[in-house]
Amino acid sequence: MSFVLVHGAGMGASCWAPLLPLLEGDTLAIDLPGRGGRRSVDPRSVTLDDCAAAVIDDVEAANLGDVVLVAHSFAGVTAPRVMQALAHRLRHVVFLSAVVPPDGTRVIDQIDPDVRAAVEASIEDGAYRQDPMGAAAMLCNDMDAEQTEWMIAQLVDDCGALLTESVDLSGLRADIPRTYVRLSKDTCYPPQLQERSAVLVGGDTAFLESGHMAMVTMPDRVAALLNGVAP
Repeated sequence: MSFVLVHGAGMGASCWAPLLPLLEGDTLAIDLPGRGGRRSVDPRSVTLDDCAAAVIDDVEAANLGDVVLVAHSFAGVTAPRVMQALAHRLRHVVFLSAVVPPDGTRVIDQIDPDVRAAVEASIEDGAYRQDPMGAAAMLCNDMDAEQTEWMIAQLVDDCGALLTESVDLSGLRADIPRTYVRLSKDTCYPPQLQERSAVLVGGDTAFLESGHMAMVTMPDRVAALLNGVAP
């Protein structure tokens, strides 16, 4: 079994660092365009199709099979775009507090109004750039000081236009087992919105008592869930 991990908005593959050593199999943490190994791409130019292409390219380049695909937060709108193309390689898809709005809608219209206001205030000249204090409130509400400092250091610029693209959920029709993991202390994507997304995703539902960045605050619990999700 192998694990392919796709990060959310405003961060890169580095956000998975606390979790990677605990996974029982090959691991591939993907940098979407505009950050990490793909930082040469102007983040303001990135589209949802670009994000999907990066996932497909990296998985195929690594020739991975028996894959558990893990989509965190904003990656919830990327995962459905790759499920059909990678269906022959996928064993299970895990949506970790993933943003999955209704098909054809925009992410910006579906998120919590308070979070939406903070996000819109963070977009300047096409770039989504999180204010550290705002990010701490949304991402780090259950972290200690050391974890919070580490998390804030991982933040990167992202593309503001991704929030206003129409989402395509047609890939959810692929016959691939999936699990939605709901995080009960999440202030970035609150539980009531997670519930709506879980209904759209279908499949199984699991629960963790964590804020938005469970892979940082309780990597052991997330690893146990992922290692056992597809026996």
